[in-house]
Amino acid sequence: MTAAAPDDERAADVRLSGWGTTMPSVGRLVVQSSDDRDSLAATVKALPARGGIARGLGRSYGDPAQRGGGVAVQLRDAAPHVVIDAESATATVPAGVSLDELLALLVPRGLFVPVSPGTRFVTVGGAIACDIHGKNHHLEGSFGNHVRRLSLLLADGTVVELSPAQRPELFWATIGGMGLTGIILEATIGLLRIETSRCSVDTDRAPDLQALLTLMEEGDRFFRYSVAWIDLMAKGAHLGRSVLTRGDHARVDELAPRQAVDPLVYDARQRLTVPPVVPGPGLVNHVTIKAFNEMWFRKAPRRRVGQIVSIPGYFHPLDFVGSWNRLYGRRGFVQYQFLVPFGEERALERVVERIAASGAPSFLAVLKRFGAANPAPLSFPA
Repeated sequence: MTAAAPDDERAADVRLSGWGTTMPSVGRLVVQSSDDRDSLAATVKALPARGGIARGLGRSYGDPAQRGGGVAVQLRDAAPHVVIDAESATATVPAGVSLDELLALLVPRGLFVPVSPGTRFVTVGGAIACDIHGKNHHLEGSFGNHVRRLSLLLADGTVVELSPAQRPELFWATIGGMGLTGIILEATIGLLRIETSRCSVDTDRAPDLQALLTLMEEGDRFFRYSVAWIDLMAKGAHLGRSVLTRGDHARVDELAPRQAVDPLVYDARQRLTVPPVVPGPGLVNHVTIKAFNEMWFRKAPRRRVGQIVSIPGYFHPLDFVGSWNRLYGRRGFVQYQFLVPFGEERALERVVERIAASGAPSFLAVLKRFGAANPAPLSFPA
């Protein structure tokens, strides 16, 4: 995407970063709506030599949604433009609508997104461009597996319709393509039917990494959702000690009588917000993480079955705290994700050993089992 710089009252030079705040850059920010296609096409055709990239809510941990010296085109769309087809369990959604806004529409109707990441504050366009994964990859794959069709704005200003059957190569290059094929304008996604706004969750506490891997290998296929928290500060016999939570959407007959009165009530309000001024080094350090990890491991039950948890509480616990990335201070943080093939678990053990030996503080470390990859060549995992 290259051309002359956009001259728009909605454009401004800004300092942008991802959620980790470690790699800021200065460029032009243009805020537009995906339904204003003529204006978007003009913006794309007038991009400077440094080009541009689409941006949603800036929740990628690194720098994929910023372009130093170029343009970030941020899509902001209104939730009322979402079209929900309850009969076919699909929704056609403008790319700039967030999962937070979408869930507020879906859950009271007995519907849920097919894949949810650890935060609901991502746009649908960003979810597709990053081909996000969640706790159910082992059974249902990543977000792109459930996209029925999408509209894509190309660098020349034209809009093309894509699906697994219509221009499939460009469709799959866009799924997980990080915005490199163009700007996603809207998409139709398949949805999951649910009876309640709660989940039934089983918890197991694993004393070490090998015990965790055994639990996941033997039992994950019986659960739609599975994720393990790992204590990367533990060493020796406790290396890789973990808390494994697995579950599915709760049925009405699993709820307490009081909850069953309104089984689809949905409350996803934030409870706290971290203030903008946090001491330079932040509040996340070796001492605080070690204390938190000890508390988190010991408060988890050795074995608990059928705990009823709200959708926000199970899928998006960090979202209860607004701007939690500020806890890391001015230096920010880096998130590293990697994939280990089945049969190569020793590589995972070596990673855990090295992190534990280094003393590098990690506030959040999770492990999931992945299923088969989709045809998207740029997705994680490809």
